[in-house]
Amino acid sequence: MPFFSHNRNLLILHGTVLVWGFTGILGALINLSAVHLVWYRVLIAFVTLFLYFKATKTSIKLPGITLLKLFFTGALVGGHWILFFQAIKSSTISVALVCLSALTLFTAILEPFISRKKISKLEIFTGLLIISGIILIFKFETKYTLGISLGLCSAFFASLFSIINSRQVQKHPASLISFYEIGGAIVWISLYLLISEGFNSSMKLHNSDLIYLLILGIICTSVAYVAGVSVMRELSAFRVALITNLEPVYGIMLAFLFYGKKEHMTLGFYAGAVIIMSAIFIFPYLKNKIEKHRITKLLPQV
Repeated sequence: MPFFSHNRNLLILHGTVLVWGFTGILGALINLSAVHLVWYRVLIAFVTLFLYFKATKTSIKLPGITLLKLFFTGALVGGHWILFFQAIKSSTISVALVCLSALTLFTAILEPFISRKKISKLEIFTGLLIISGIILIFKFETKYTLGISLGLCSAFFASLFSIINSRQVQKHPASLISFYEIGGAIVWISLYLLISEGFNSSMKLHNSDLIYLLILGIICTSVAYVAGVSVMRELSAFRVALITNLEPVYGIMLAFLFYGKKEHMTLGFYAGAVIIMSAIFIFPYLKNKIEKHRITKLLPQV
């Protein structure tokens, strides 16, 4: 049964990443600033989850210290989404999505320190391979420097809250973690908008924007975020980060379907993307080889 459970979680995660890949399309379609877009997104997601808990009569009580941790983690979640959508608006969907692959490098470096685990040379190697692909993209896509930088910062934030969530999900339901983190994101973004006088007429929605935001808030956030957090109960933060790197593949494919020539990039971009995707597929193979070798060494010699 553990084998089937593991594969089911992998399938759920891949489906979740496909949905996340679609958020880039929606971000480009919605005529709002990145901050306003994310504010609406988290508000819709928060209300959706609250109604779900009410309908299912699910208790939303958590220890005070946990609520505080999730509240501050919400700042990272909100920051990640704002930086991601701003990266799209400053470059292209493809560039922003590929930059998220730096999530693997950040996780490989940060997770051992935060979770007090032994540093994996294979994870560091994979992360460095991915960052070399991003450097190549930087070299050839100089006109998108701002978008690339924002995408990398977005990946850093995503790495931090992924590691935090991988620990929290061992103690609390994924849906509650998502609910309070999204709630925290609302508060932090609202505070920013109040200070910057961002609650203004520029937040006015067109009919198409409302439809896209509902899809983004309900399907791509409430449903997908809960699913993405829930699989961390069995999958490591690095494994989740690694599969999340397929988001550029799914997202770029969708971008081509929706935008065609607008998403065509230089050969340097695709060379960098190939390096990144190669690292994603090489890692599981090498890890499996290492594990088999380790088991073989531990078995008694006949």
